[in-house]
Amino acid sequence: MTIAAAGSPTIDFDEFHRTELPARLSSGNGALAVQDVERIGPLAIRLAGTDRSYTYEPAGATIAVEPGDAGARVVIELDGESFTGLALDLDTLPGLLYRGKVAAVRGNVRRALRWEAALRSMYHGLPIFDPEHADLRGLDGEPLDPTETYSLADDAAMPAHFLHTMGYVVVKNVFADDEVAAMLGAAQRLRDEAVEGDHRSWWGKNAGGESLLTRVLDAGREPVLRGLYDDRRLLQMAAWSDFELVPRGRGRDDAVTVLWKLPGMVEGLADIPWHRDCGMGGHASGCPRLIATVCLTDGSAAAGELRVLPGSWTGSVNFMKPDDPDAPHGVGLATTAGDVSLHYSDSMHASLPPTGAGPFRISALISFVRPDARVHRGGERTYNDPLLHNDDGQVEHLDKIVDRL
Repeated sequence: MTIAAAGSPTIDFDEFHRTELPARLSSGNGALAVQDVERIGPLAIRLAGTDRSYTYEPAGATIAVEPGDAGARVVIELDGESFTGLALDLDTLPGLLYRGKVAAVRGNVRRALRWEAALRSMYHGLPIFDPEHADLRGLDGEPLDPTETYSLADDAAMPAHFLHTMGYVVVKNVFADDEVAAMLGAAQRLRDEAVEGDHRSWWGKNAGGESLLTRVLDAGREPVLRGLYDDRRLLQMAAWSDFELVPRGRGRDDAVTVLWKLPGMVEGLADIPWHRDCGMGGHASGCPRLIATVCLTDGSAAAGELRVLPGSWTGSVNFMKPDDPDAPHGVGLATTAGDVSLHYSDSMHASLPPTGAGPFRISALISFVRPDARVHRGGERTYNDPLLHNDDGQVEHLDKIVDRL
């Protein structure tokens, strides 16, 4: 669909619910969404500053849209700009919660979050992803092995097809030991310079209350890391994508991130549950986005692995807490120092806590985006900016935000 330009009028709340959305639902979008929310109960959205609201209610084989909110189990309130962002797939409910744009009128907002995948199906026709029935086949027509890895010497058609089908790919032995050592040295300098509350880093706390660095967001200050955007091997891998993608912010300090996995973290975003990288917003204006993760140490489960849900980049999956009994198992990416994994930002993935005694995973991340990719919110450089509103650099868990509503 056409994306609204910056400064364009907001979507008419009533016209959308009376005319546009019912048409989309009757064309098939309702059937895509209904089974996912039958057990959750009706959701209503109210336009802030008015008494106008509409309820989304599972009704047989579709979703019914009814004026008012008397029958809804949960009612949330959004202003016109926020609803427009949601309706255009520019904003998400978690992102709007972090921005303080969601008000709780009635019921538990966690129930509204559980509608996230269904809303994307209703508004945009994106199917709910079903990992049990995903058709993930290779060029030979046989099911792909989700743990398959490749090298730069392989025929490019093989890793390119794997990436397109699964939404991720692992490439072994890309960087030599001396190159990894140089990047680790740069990471250590960044670690030594980071300060809580500098708005250039993420921090978390362990069970003992110790505040620890988990991520530096402007690692491009280090030349060896900034140079990753010009590395012929990474450019070769980015070219496996079916999309026209260019380096994101080449030359900018904030175009490179370094993360550290640490054991026993209980606060902050050291360990990130199942999510998509556009989960804070920007899907329609920035995706597809291809993230390259350069592993600088062990990347196994013992070190704090990255897990991916194969094929999930083609559909919608709900926001999930790490202890959700319905959370997928996914596939751990078997990386070691010098390997590179690629994944599309739409893919559901999780950065899990280490299970061993160390050393723990350290990775450098860069990304490739469409030439016209942009952040639609004025004053923000990335959709993760609202995560840094705390003076101490601690990223607040979404549960705490919901509990305050």
